[in-house]
Amino acid sequence: MNGLASFSLLTASVHTPLTYLNSQPQRRLSPLPVSSLSDMDVNAVQSLYPLHRCKTLHLVRHAQGIHNVEGEKDHKAYLSPELFDAHLSPLGWQQVDNLRKHVHACGLSKRIELVITSPLLRTIQTAVGVFGGEGYTDGIDVPPLMVANAGNSGHSAISSLNCPPFTAVELCRERFGLHPCDKRRSIKEYQPLFPAVDFSLIESDDDNLWVADIREKDEDVAARGMKFLNWLWTRKEKEIAVVSHSGFLYNTLSAFGDDCHPSVKSEICKHFANCELRSVVIIDRSMIGSDSSMTNYPGKIPRGLDLPSDVASEKHPEKGVSN
Repeated sequence: MNGLASFSLLTASVHTPLTYLNSQPQRRLSPLPVSSLSDMDVNAVQSLYPLHRCKTLHLVRHAQGIHNVEGEKDHKAYLSPELFDAHLSPLGWQQVDNLRKHVHACGLSKRIELVITSPLLRTIQTAVGVFGGEGYTDGIDVPPLMVANAGNSGHSAISSLNCPPFTAVELCRERFGLHPCDKRRSIKEYQPLFPAVDFSLIESDDDNLWVADIREKDEDVAARGMKFLNWLWTRKEKEIAVVSHSGFLYNTLSAFGDDCHPSVKSEICKHFANCELRSVVIIDRSMIGSDSSMTNYPGKIPRGLDLPSDVASEKHPEKGVSN
């Protein structure tokens, strides 16, 4: 399938990176045979990339919603209008609290420059609960990320102090159509509930993408995911959290890993648990939009390049140049 424009995806737990490559535009990379991968020294399948051509993405599936609870009892419940734009369950809020403690304990909360969330109630609640500030205090002159009891949460207000900006993006929504739990409410309804979340990138106030009788196909979700990753590359931020949905994340990530060992492919191409976090690195393998000035220093520009002794002696054998 056509993928990102000359991009690769490195994926990892928070601590241990593994390499995944996706397809080139208009053609597919030829994967190494599995036997070759297993027989090769591990160094032969590692890659090295300039840091300024990389972004780190922290992918999170929303915590348990009330639709997950009802759907486990009876799958037909997903068709219930009563689950429209499902909010988090009490267990979901406990999952949010657990992940919040983790991202603070490992230092991740201090590194994230931007939080992107799907504009559905359960994802916004998860995003602000995990990556937001501490409890909101009246009298502080900043809008809260979430007002008290937003979306029947029973949760106290959440502050926007000392946390990254939050932006809602339509491209990373769950699969469109059929299930009322995946239909969003109007942006005008969200804004009073989440005053410090930026909804300006969403073009339509009403949900024009969800239809009652057609469920979005896997390949269409995957194509939307690739479009989302291409858009992410245009952002200036280098470390971004994305709070989305199981179907969207699974179909997007399934485009990667075909030229890796099967165990690597299976690691990335599996469904997310509720409130699961996986960290990946997206890499630009082309020459577009990378700024090395943020990571590299050119050295002795006024003097020019000082060649190492072996290279210099090859160019000027008569001069015994040394390091």
